[in-house]
Amino acid sequence: MLNLLRDMWTVLAGRDQRHGPLPPVLLLLTVITGLIDAFSYLSVGHVFVANMTGNIVFIAFATAGAAGFSVIASLLALGAFLVGALIGGRVTHRFRDHRGRMLWATLTLHTVLVVAALVAAAVSRAPYSGSALYLLIALLGLAMGVQNALARSLAVPDLTTTVLTGTLTALVAEAPESSGVRTARRLLATAALFIGALVGAYAALRGWSALPLLLAVAMLGATVGVAYALARSRGAWVNPA
Repeated sequence: MLNLLRDMWTVLAGRDQRHGPLPPVLLLLTVITGLIDAFSYLSVGHVFVANMTGNIVFIAFATAGAAGFSVIASLLALGAFLVGALIGGRVTHRFRDHRGRMLWATLTLHTVLVVAALVAAAVSRAPYSGSALYLLIALLGLAMGVQNALARSLAVPDLTTTVLTGTLTALVAEAPESSGVRTARRLLATAALFIGALVGAYAALRGWSALPLLLAVAMLGATVGVAYALARSRGAWVNPA
């Protein structure tokens, strides 16, 4: 147990020799994912903007006639996510030789999209409907597509920032062979998404409906500031994984 706690601290403190400060940044983005998906599912409607597996299932539910699900909303989230991933992929490819610059450039774009969604939510009235609902889905879907492209390009094992199915499978299936740091990353990623979703749900259900987005923007602002400093780093971790 003591070894596991030490490995967790290694990850959180950014002392990973190969990936440096990237793991704690990606864990923070995982918390933000929980906040944003809590907002999209609870305040915008039964749709995810980060979890595309869920949206494909929701499209099937809606097609079968299940109440509370929308084929159009889920398709829009899926389409926006794919466009965001395409744009994010272009940005990350441009900065592929320096992961610090890649992080800063892509996170800046991601933050702009989430800020735009917050503004749209602030000037609209919950429950969101019509053009306001579709605008929120489109902006957040784009943002999360960009974030996923970033996580994929940074290539830090077990830190996808959105999907935990593979992470949880690896946590138990590879337990006998897995290193302590990898186990720590998997546990921290699971906890980060849970915490983000929990805080987001409480904020949306017991406070202002768009409060999860406000929290996400605050965290993204801090993360972009860190990324700006990391863009100037010459550490070994900036090299492509």
